[in-house]
Amino acid sequence: MLVLLAVLVLSVGLGARQLSVGEVWHGLFGDHSAASTVVREMRLPRTLLGLLVGAALGVAGGVMQALTRNPLADPGLLGINAGASAAVATATGLLGMAAFESYVWFALAGAAAVSVLVYVVGGGRGATPARLTLAGAALNAALFSYVSAMMLLDSGSLEKMRFWTVGSLASAPAATVVAMLPFVATGLVLALALARSLNALALGDDSARALGVRPAGVRVAAMVAVTLLCGAATAACGPIVFVGLMVPHLVRALTGPDLRWLLPYCAVLAPVLLLGADVLGRVLGRPGELQVGIVTAVLGGPFFLYFARRARIARMART
Repeated sequence: MLVLLAVLVLSVGLGARQLSVGEVWHGLFGDHSAASTVVREMRLPRTLLGLLVGAALGVAGGVMQALTRNPLADPGLLGINAGASAAVATATGLLGMAAFESYVWFALAGAAAVSVLVYVVGGGRGATPARLTLAGAALNAALFSYVSAMMLLDSGSLEKMRFWTVGSLASAPAATVVAMLPFVATGLVLALALARSLNALALGDDSARALGVRPAGVRVAAMVAVTLLCGAATAACGPIVFVGLMVPHLVRALTGPDLRWLLPYCAVLAPVLLLGADVLGRVLGRPGELQVGIVTAVLGGPFFLYFARRARIARMART
């Protein structure tokens, strides 16, 4: 919690425009001024958005890895964020929707549809981590091609979505943070409530039934939680990859595989990673900034290759 608090302070205090500690303090609690506009209307909503989105993506990644038994599962890699992105591009480009409250429902529908499609294409109950990853990569490519086509065909969509498509915390107003809170809160509560049942499901369907767990119901409820978390996060700030992959692995090294501990820690440590990447992008990109989606991709790429190689070595050792 102390690390999270430190990152929250850094996110409010640091940015493309340098402010002293006194200016930040007066910007938060003082009279209206230029510093107040920067801190209250830009950095504070951005920090709260990063807190919600980080918690959503971290917990969604932990649930997906447990549900699919795939150590490489991530909302971005398996195409769920791409499904939400394609739905939002359709809502904004074809239907002219500009408010989060309008197109978030499209994002949720797109995330749910792609979740089911990846599961079916990947082999259903017989899916392997490799097949799920390949199915997600194929759908990712197709859906992001569609998003790019929508942006090129409509100059208005291009202007509105050019930062959103790479993943950014900069463009969402405070109203978006308030509007996405019920979706993220519901998804987090549902995911945490499923922790014990997902632990039982990891033992196999027969063992789970012996412990009083209904595997089909748990899977449906878990996908509802992932859809709420990923759909709301993507609608608010665009597709951000690798947060849901990295954080559960880092947390698992501290807590072990028990989801009753892993998921709450993911909800705390994922915002640390996301806001830390956002602050890093603001500092390195001065006088502009690097979008947080770019920073997480640079950090997560080597992490993904490491775990993909380790999983391959483990499979070879078993054979």
